[in-house]
Amino acid sequence: MTRYKRFDRNRLELKPLCERENLLTVADVLEVEPLPEPEDPKIKKLARRIDSARSQGAEVILMMGAHLLRAGVTRHIIQLIEQGFITHVGMNGATPIHDYEMAQIGATTESVAKYVKRGEFGLWEETGRLNDIVKQGRQDQLGFGEAVGKAIEESAFPHRELSLLAAAYRKGIPATVHVGIGYDIIHEHPSCDGAALGAASYDDFLIFAHTLQNLENGVFLNYGTAVMGPEVYLKALTMARNLARQQGRSISRFTSAVFDLVPLDDDLSVEPSRESPHYYFRPLKTVLIRTVADGGSSFYIRGQHRQTFLDLFAALQNLSDKS
Repeated sequence: MTRYKRFDRNRLELKPLCERENLLTVADVLEVEPLPEPEDPKIKKLARRIDSARSQGAEVILMMGAHLLRAGVTRHIIQLIEQGFITHVGMNGATPIHDYEMAQIGATTESVAKYVKRGEFGLWEETGRLNDIVKQGRQDQLGFGEAVGKAIEESAFPHRELSLLAAAYRKGIPATVHVGIGYDIIHEHPSCDGAALGAASYDDFLIFAHTLQNLENGVFLNYGTAVMGPEVYLKALTMARNLARQQGRSISRFTSAVFDLVPLDDDLSVEPSRESPHYYFRPLKTVLIRTVADGGSSFYIRGQHRQTFLDLFAALQNLSDKS
C-alpha cells in the first residue's frame, strides 16, 4: 500500500454544461464553400504529394492538436476524410473532448482563466461521460478513438454531423487518441478509470504504428502539436521500420509537413545546434529533419491554422476537380 494520501474525487462538485459559457459554437464552424487556389507554392506541391499518395494507396496521416478544431475547419477535415485524402487521424486527448461537446450541445471551449479561479474548470457532468464511453469501449475491445466515434455516430446528438471522430468511424478509417495522464479535463472526474484510459490509448498507439507500416510514398501532416505528435510519430515509425527491415523493405521515401507559427529557417536539411532554441522544437528536429533524412522530403508551412488548412483544402479540391 502507498504511504501517501490521495485526492478524494468523490467530493468534487460537477455542474451541467448548460451553466458554462463557451468560446466556440456551431456558428464559428465554417461552411465548406469554393475557395481561391492558394498562392503558396509549398502548399500546392504538398497537395500534389497527398493526391499521389492517395492514388498509390499509401497513407495520408493527419496528426493534430485540438486547436485545429477550434480554428473552425471541422467540416473541411470531414470532407477530406470522406474524399479519401486523409486515411488516418491522430489526436491529443483534448480533441475528442471538443469533438464530443460540439456534437452534443453545439458549443465547446471554456475560459480557463475564468473557471480555474473558481475551481470549476473542466468539471462538467456531460463531458465526464466520455470516461464511461472509454470504459465500455474497452469491454468491446475498441480503442479510445473508435469507441468515442461509434458512440457519437450512434447517438441522437443534434450536431453529430460536426464530429470528426464520428466521420472517421463512418468512413472506416482509424482515429487514434494519444493521451497523457493528467492532461485532460476528463481526468479530473470521479468516473475516470486510469487503467481503461491507458489501455484504450495504448491500443490506439498500436493502431497508429500499424498505419505507419504503409507510410512509404505517403504523407505525414503534423498540425499544431509540438510535443505529442512528434513523439508518438517517432516511436511508432521506429516500430514500423523495425518490422519493415525484417521483411526486406524500407519506409524512407515519404513526405512530412509541419504547420505551426514558430519562425524557422528555410533550410530544413541541417539540424540546428544545441545552442539554438530551435533544436528543442520537436517538429523541426523530428518530423522535418531526422525521420526523412534517408530519402524523404519535408515542408514547413507557417501561419494561422485556419488559413493554412483552408489553403491546403482548396489546393486538394482544385486537384480533385481537374481529375
